[in-house]
Amino acid sequence: MGKNWYVVHTYSGYENKVKTNLEKRVDSMGMQDKIFRILVPMEEEFEVKDGKRKIVQKKIFPGYILVEMTLGDDSWYVVRNTPGVTGFVGPGSRPIPLEPGEIDNIMRRIGIDRPRPKVTFEIGQSVRIISGPFENFIGVIEGVQPERGKAKVLVSMFGRETPLELDFGQLEEV
Repeated sequence: MGKNWYVVHTYSGYENKVKTNLEKRVDSMGMQDKIFRILVPMEEEFEVKDGKRKIVQKKIFPGYILVEMTLGDDSWYVVRNTPGVTGFVGPGSRPIPLEPGEIDNIMRRIGIDRPRPKVTFEIGQSVRIISGPFENFIGVIEGVQPERGKAKVLVSMFGRETPLELDFGQLEEV
C-alpha cells in the first residue's frame, strides 16, 4: 500500500497544536518512514480593519488537517491517539485517502508543489500554439509574464494581428 493523503478531524482551533504534537510523536516513535507530511491548509485573505488593508492567514478547512502517510495499524494508531485528534474522515473506522486530483487542487490553492514554468520565450520569438481554440496557429511573442506563466502572442487572423494571452504550456518554439 503506497503513501496517500488522509483528512484528519481535530478539535476546532487546535489544528496547529495537533500538527506540532503529531510531528513530535512521529519523531519520538520513529514513524518517519510511514508518516511523511502534516499540513494545516491556509490561504491569505485581505481584511480591512480601522480603514487599513491587512493580509491574514485563514484556515481553509477549520477543524481538519491533512496527513500524508502509508496507512497501517501502527501509523493509524500514532495519528488516531495524538491529543486533539477526533478521528480520520471516512465511513466507520476506515480512513479514505484523498484522490490525486483533490490533493492537487488543495496544493495549488495553498501554493505548494506548484511547478514554476521555465521561461524560455523572448519578445519577437516565433511560437506555435499547441492547444486551445487557436491550436496550430503560428504567432510572435509580444510580451512575457513569467510570474503568471503567461505570454502575449500576436497571431495573424483575417489579415490583421490579433493579441492573445496564453499559458506557457500552450506554446512551443518554432
